[in-house]
Amino acid sequence: MKTVLGLLLAMVSTVAAQPAKPAPEDARAGSLTDLSSQLEALSRRVSRSVVQIFSYGFTLSDQGQTGSNAAVVTRQRATGSGAVVSDDGYIVTNAHVVENARRVRVRVPGEPSGGPLIQPEGKILDARIVGIDRDTDLALIKIDAHLPPIPIGDSDTLRQGQLVMAFGSPLGMENSVSMGVVSSVAREIKPDDSQIYIQTDAPINPGNSGGPLVDTDGRLMGLNTFILTQSGGSEGLGFAIPSNLVKNIYQQLRTEGHVHRTEIGVFAQTITPDLATGLHLSRDWGVVLSDVTPDGPADKAGLQVGDILVSLNGKPMENSRQLQTNLYRFAVGQQVSVDVLRGNQKLTMSVAVAKRDDDPQRFADMVDPLKNLVPKLGILGIGIDKQLAELLPDLRNPYGVVVAARAGDSPYGGDTLSLGDVIYSVNSVAVTNVQALNQAIDALKDTEPLVLQVERDGRLMYVTMEIE
Repeated sequence: MKTVLGLLLAMVSTVAAQPAKPAPEDARAGSLTDLSSQLEALSRRVSRSVVQIFSYGFTLSDQGQTGSNAAVVTRQRATGSGAVVSDDGYIVTNAHVVENARRVRVRVPGEPSGGPLIQPEGKILDARIVGIDRDTDLALIKIDAHLPPIPIGDSDTLRQGQLVMAFGSPLGMENSVSMGVVSSVAREIKPDDSQIYIQTDAPINPGNSGGPLVDTDGRLMGLNTFILTQSGGSEGLGFAIPSNLVKNIYQQLRTEGHVHRTEIGVFAQTITPDLATGLHLSRDWGVVLSDVTPDGPADKAGLQVGDILVSLNGKPMENSRQLQTNLYRFAVGQQVSVDVLRGNQKLTMSVAVAKRDDDPQRFADMVDPLKNLVPKLGILGIGIDKQLAELLPDLRNPYGVVVAARAGDSPYGGDTLSLGDVIYSVNSVAVTNVQALNQAIDALKDTEPLVLQVERDGRLMYVTMEIE
């Protein structure tokens, strides 16, 4: 059976081969009918693997109308989409669809009626959150049901102009589909962002988040994530997380519940023409190593500052973000092959992949906005227990409160707290949990300065604040 893309190509080649002799009208109509049938069949097949997600929870908002600087906890309801990736009920979606959720429910597709119009509504099932990775805006949830999974494709094979279809529930419209092309295969949204996205002109709207972007073979090539808009509506600028990253994060969340960040002990920069001229590099594009961590994996393998990194496991590296993104797919301890240029010499080295120091943002997954709020500091904190101590093995003290997330404004000005700080005391009074921290701060008079002893990056220091 011809694929959708094959039918389109056949139509184009027929026109190109016989420009002066148009095909009979019935032949053209037949080709369009075949194309429509293929799109219908593709949509019907993929839709069985797409779900609508409802999350219910709490969020923090500023209570500006009352003149207070404190953050208040408000109820939050979010909707989005998800793609079934295993027949035992695992579903990938965006982290922003389910973050802060205390309950997640999923509407699964109804059984096709065979009719051309209204399809029956699917069942609504409870789901549990398996894991969330805020860095990539990906999450994994699970339901107790068996659904046909959508195959995950290789996003490295995508090409600009390729036909794609976006599935999801835009603006709450369950089981919707739109079609477009790949506008860009590797779009960087911010200069300092290590994440790259697939850009598509397939219409995407709020509610599409977490739904699959599929190719003409029905394979998941990306996960619809956000739009860029000036009007508030879809303007043909939709972005999806590449499927290769989705697959890697899904596998890690399923097996371990969290994501390991990996590195090889280098700091790489994208080569610009000016950089190439100033450093007398042999080419003006690609990736140059501006730092190699002493005694790190790259250093032990023989890599040096100034080396041009040509490829990672045979895949060409065109910029530094591509290097960071591709390292996600390798497990800790795995050996990767690195090709570099050193002057006129080309070298190949085997480098061990190491675990990157964890981002302090990982603690945000562990907080409850109702229990962990420290309103006068504008943070969410976590008291150190046995589980948390294992994640922070080198702390000076076995107690304290970790700064896990921001939570609105604080009435205190002066020094600031950083994510990952561990608070040991308030004005020399030791604190062992969030309740003790709140009590110690509440006991202070408004005229008293607030002095926190904290540990930051392995060093003890005092953070001084006062009511503004």
